This record gives sequence, C-alpha cells and structure tokens, in this order.
Amino acid sequence: MTQIVLLDSTPVGLITNPKATPVAIECQQWLQSLLDRGYHVVLPEIIDYEIRRELLRVNKMKSIRRLDELKSALTYLPITTEVMLKAAQMWAQVRQQGKPTADNKALDGDVILAAQAILISSEAYRSIVATSNPKHLSLFVDARDWQDI
Repeated sequence: MTQIVLLDSTPVGLITNPKATPVAIECQQWLQSLLDRGYHVVLPEIIDYEIRRELLRVNKMKSIRRLDELKSALTYLPITTEVMLKAAQMWAQVRQQGKPTADNKALDGDVILAAQAILISSEAYRSIVATSNPKHLSLFVDARDWQDI
C-alpha cells in the first residue's frame, strides 16, 4: 500500500523558510527522507493558500519562490467541488457532536484539508496528514506530528 503524506501548514512553512534554523533544516531533511523512502508527498491547495496569503502580506518574496518550487516538485492537490461538499458535511457533523474544530464563522481549513485526505485515500493509497497539531485533524483522519512520520 502506497503511503500519501499531505503536508499541513507548519511543515510547509518550515520547508519553505529560507532561514537555516535548526527546526527548518530538520523539516527539510525530513521531507527528503520521506521522498527517499518512497512516500508520495502532497501539497494541498488549502495549505498553499494559508501559507501564501501570509507570505504575500509580509512581502517575503524568497519564501514565496520556495513555495512555488515546492508546488512544482510535489503533487499539488487542488480544491474541488467534491472536496468542499465533503468538508461541509464533516464541518456540520462535528458541530452536531459538540466537537467544533474552529469558530463557527471561520472557513476551517483543517476540515478542508481532512476532506482532501479522505478523498485521496483508497484501497491502494493510505493518507496521513503531517502536522504540528494533530488534535483537530485526528477527529477525521490519520494525523500525526510531522516528526513522527
């Protein structure tokens, strides 16, 4: 079974960070190790959006270029109508259960990411979301701290 790793915003932010901080270097090496071990690593469009909007706001052009390079190097998973319909269903379901993952007025990118992870999974592909905070995502999908994958 092929493992698909969907990147959440923290690992993407670290991977695209041009500053050679110890944790950024660790995350960049982690990504390379996943690729070397045959994992299929995916950049979800919702995460590109979350990272890109902040980089644009603070005018971090070098990081934007690195994000564009990452987008070209990995599989880019666009948001589709199917994803948004699934996300809406999941959003409503957790609220009916009293387990909201974000404020009711928030777009709730975690639910959109989880919907993408669910819809990309199949009998042949198992998806894992690489994150720094698996709590909310774990309500829906296999989500782990990126260092644990």
